[in-house]
Amino acid sequence: MSEPNRTDAAPSANAAASASATPAHVTPAHVTPAPIPGDTGGDTNGDGVVNIDDQRLPLITRIYGILLIIQGALTIPVIVFVAIRIVRGLLSGGTAAIPGLDIGTPGLTTTLSWLSAIVGTVTTVILMVFGILLIRNRRRHAARWIYALIPLTIAEGLLTVALEGLRPSLFAPIVQLVILVALSVSVDPALREERRLQTALWRMNDRSAYERALAKGMPGRDLTGKGYMSLDFFNLFWLFVVGCVFGLGVETVFHLVTSHEWQDRAGLLWGPFSPIYGFGALLLTVLLNRLWRANWLLIFCASAVIGGTFEYLTSWFMEVAFGITAWDYTGQWLSIDGRTSGKYMFFWGLLGLAWIKLILPHLLALIQRIPWRVRYTLTLVCLAFMVFDSVMTLLSLDAWYSRLAGMPQDSPAARFFETYFSNDFMANRFQTMHLDPSKAGRF
Repeated sequence: MSEPNRTDAAPSANAAASASATPAHVTPAHVTPAPIPGDTGGDTNGDGVVNIDDQRLPLITRIYGILLIIQGALTIPVIVFVAIRIVRGLLSGGTAAIPGLDIGTPGLTTTLSWLSAIVGTVTTVILMVFGILLIRNRRRHAARWIYALIPLTIAEGLLTVALEGLRPSLFAPIVQLVILVALSVSVDPALREERRLQTALWRMNDRSAYERALAKGMPGRDLTGKGYMSLDFFNLFWLFVVGCVFGLGVETVFHLVTSHEWQDRAGLLWGPFSPIYGFGALLLTVLLNRLWRANWLLIFCASAVIGGTFEYLTSWFMEVAFGITAWDYTGQWLSIDGRTSGKYMFFWGLLGLAWIKLILPHLLALIQRIPWRVRYTLTLVCLAFMVFDSVMTLLSLDAWYSRLAGMPQDSPAARFFETYFSNDFMANRFQTMHLDPSKAGRF
């Protein structure tokens, strides 16, 4: 067992000893990282003043910017051409001969098509602006556009799933999302400097710092004081996992007590996981992290609104993408399209209040007790399993939809899912889900 006051560095290593002696409550921003050989850190003038904007972006980043401009220049004329055809069709009182979009018969598919076209157009224009900023090395401005492009790209992917299902066309927004997340670290000066600082701190005996912080009960906490916990990947991943299991347990027990019926309410193919509650836990944690000291009534109301909105949007997407109805609150107090209700928004409020005020502090302390030797290996293994489980679940739901919709099942993949994840298997595994292809918004 480590001694909290032990000096881990050799006396001759003054800088390292000073860093090791830094109290756990000191904000990392107060620690100056050791210089990295060959890295000027933005001091291009040699005057000791660091200017992140003076650092040139890598050549590959500027090439990506050029490709974005070319893509936009080729795409925008097509968008304008399609828009002209639609306007002419509307003015003539007919329908535009555009595949998958019948403007003469409004419906869910038409609405989704219009929404997809609008989101795609906005994203294309912003990507062109983003490409210009990358070429001109306007790092700070480019970083701001990334935060607009990431949610737009996610929306593009979700609309693609809703209109076409899990098809190869989904590959483009996934690749774009990965590139944007990677660029957010290198383009955003704050994130880049944070990465440099974390690298330097890692070199200054990170394990000893972790053990001292653990002894003082500080690991995982937001040391800046702006929020309760540090919103890093390690903390958020394990909160998601615990939320999946904890939420499933609460829902199963609640249904058993109220309906006197045992029902499998899992949301993934394997394991006791309900990702709806996992994502709900993440949303409550991220959005309420800075309100953990706030009035209980404020936290309750915020949790009710967040939970009700999330529940409504999740129900809507499951229906338009896969024709799935997992719950229906029609007829209940303050029911909104049967997707959420005042009753369950009240429960979300109680759950959020208990999560922030009672559960989160103990849960964070428990997560930080994962031994140092296995914490990253264990996290990577569990992450790989959760990703595989989620992908296989989505593919199985898509195959289930295709079979019930009467689509041809002549591909090897379709036969595989029909053999191992048949309609009976899916209905037994997802006992709360009812799939009706006519409710989906696909072409």
